[in-house]
Amino acid sequence: MRPTRAQRRNFLTRSLAISASAAAWGGFHINPAPAIASDSPNEKLNLAAVGATGRAGANIAGCKSQNIVAIADVDANLLDKAGADYPSSKRYRDFRVMLEQESDRIDGVLVGTPDHTHAPAAAMAMRMKKHVYCEKPLTHTVHECRVLSDLAKANSLVTQMGNQIHAGANYRRVVELIRAGAIGPVEETHVWVPTEYSGGKFTSGSPVPAGLDWDLWLGPTVERPYSEGAHPFHWRRFWDFGTGALGDFGCHYMDLVHWALDLRAPTTISARGPEVDPVSPPSWVIVDYDYPARGDQPPVRMTWYDGGKRPEALLGLKDAEGKPLDWRSGQLFIGRDGMLISDYGRHLLLPADKYADFQRPEPTIPDSIGHHAEWIEAVRTGGPTTCNFDYAGALTEAVLLGVVAYRSGEKVHWDADNLRVTNSPAAQALLHKEYRKGWSL
Repeated sequence: MRPTRAQRRNFLTRSLAISASAAAWGGFHINPAPAIASDSPNEKLNLAAVGATGRAGANIAGCKSQNIVAIADVDANLLDKAGADYPSSKRYRDFRVMLEQESDRIDGVLVGTPDHTHAPAAAMAMRMKKHVYCEKPLTHTVHECRVLSDLAKANSLVTQMGNQIHAGANYRRVVELIRAGAIGPVEETHVWVPTEYSGGKFTSGSPVPAGLDWDLWLGPTVERPYSEGAHPFHWRRFWDFGTGALGDFGCHYMDLVHWALDLRAPTTISARGPEVDPVSPPSWVIVDYDYPARGDQPPVRMTWYDGGKRPEALLGLKDAEGKPLDWRSGQLFIGRDGMLISDYGRHLLLPADKYADFQRPEPTIPDSIGHHAEWIEAVRTGGPTTCNFDYAGALTEAVLLGVVAYRSGEKVHWDADNLRVTNSPAAQALLHKEYRKGWSL
């Protein structure tokens, strides 16, 4: 028997009370407005997917306990591959058509396209009052971030950015250590990855592969001839479609620093790297983000490195066995009383001898039920998600402001409240892009 509206309201009220208690443990980021629970919290959700394979396929698989009722993909070959796994789902080439035709029967939408179509798909779904799970980075431009976070708030929707590592136990233990003062107040952090996505070149003359609708693949970006290599993965090597290594991994690695130190908007951002290529991201970039004080926490600088660049602060650091800490990627927190180095699956307090007998704080952040499961459960109950579009929007804005600083060649002075660069018209112009006719945000 389906619950009455009053029963659903009472269920939601109890769920939100439980969620508020969980948030007090520091494990969750509550949406600015209470989310609306599903009309049928005890039934499977009906979900539509934008994108069929790759990360999109992983997200569909993460939600396969529910009803995958429709899948859209611009590549018929990939669509057929996903359709074989979910034979009861309807197949579409254009997500706009899918959302219009399936609107009456879907509860939520999974967005797993290349970055340049994240925002158009997610915004359309949210304007239809559909809950959304969207891959990282949340959007392709800073302006798009704010639009999505505002839509989520205005429509009381359950949202989650695909920042799957946020659900891991290692990140939670790091947050607990930092917040417990294990290394003292933190004023300096470093984040690095070896990845680079440079060298993208537009080509012409090659035939469009059979099954690919290139016009739909371009979506809101500038119309241009088919360029070999962009689809299905190397689109990250083009500014038109992605944002390089910073856009790909910033939301994963900077996430831990944002979470542990309660960061939102930087006040200044400066970047250095090779000469700017108008088509493709650089082979490496280093970005300095300066954040203001938060309560009793001091101002902090976070520095990002990619393409093999790493912080000098790593030099000389050793583990408990005296071996150099030559980590290919990670985060380094430098506090007044010590340091903490971490990556996806491990962390160490430094100097190792100082912390040999350190008594760790008791865990306070509950283990996750799973990144996709959090979103599914929250859609059913109106509860919280850990990477909702309020938190994830602010994180992605910071990530993309690094791209803006690099491409503009200017130190960016950022007014987050007004979504404005106060000192550079060139940087301000990079906060968004003009959409092609037929596409909207």
